[in-house]
Amino acid sequence: MDESLKIGPYEFSSRLLVGTAQYPNYQVMMEALEASGAELVTVALRRVDIEASVDSGVLELVMENFTLLPNTAGCYTAKDAVLTAHLAREALETDLIKLEVIADDETLLPDGEELLEAARTLVDDGFVVMAYTNDDPVLCRKLQEVGCAAVMPLGSPIGSGMGIRNPYNFRIIRDELEVPMLLDAGVGTASDATLAMELGCDGVLLNSAIAGARDPVAMAGAFRRAVEAGRMARKGGRIPKRLYARHSSPLQGVVTHGSE
Repeated sequence: MDESLKIGPYEFSSRLLVGTAQYPNYQVMMEALEASGAELVTVALRRVDIEASVDSGVLELVMENFTLLPNTAGCYTAKDAVLTAHLAREALETDLIKLEVIADDETLLPDGEELLEAARTLVDDGFVVMAYTNDDPVLCRKLQEVGCAAVMPLGSPIGSGMGIRNPYNFRIIRDELEVPMLLDAGVGTASDATLAMELGCDGVLLNSAIAGARDPVAMAGAFRRAVEAGRMARKGGRIPKRLYARHSSPLQGVVTHGSE
């Protein structure tokens, strides 16, 4: 089992990707990022003023220690997402992009039609596209077909903390994909990340579960270990589920009443 995560021409030793939003302050953010062991860190370009002194300083701080993954969060059309991606490439000098195209403010669920259009355009424009999508096996397959370097189905709605609500779809998506599959959105605690890896995900991207935790630094360390544990568990292979009990110790030689 390959220990590195390969996304297009890029290669990372960590399979945990983390965000930079919602932390109580920048010091906690940096300590949590360090504790997570992540190498790839995502930031929403539409929510950051690159020219502002505070925001640009934070970006420089993150870029000194991590590989930056700009994302198109806050975009509702393919046109806006493509424009944001081009601005990110120009400002940050990276062809990596996490593509998000959201349908509405209430559910924050991806708009499949706009997402596919944006993905096709950005791939043609030379971007390494990591597409955030619904847990729809057909849509995931289509995103791979248009050339996405990674496909990132949600476990549940953004920020809900509900974990993976449909593990069966994740198993189907895993069978459909040859490119890396990463869990993105809905993660609540470390066990969600472990389950994702056991289901066959190649990595996990999250933000709120760390930034919103009582102790973000401790939670970041927990997720680091959870991703590693889930991957090792998949490599080891779980035992079959059975309806009835099965002895874990041999019955031969058991002492019984009347035995000599």
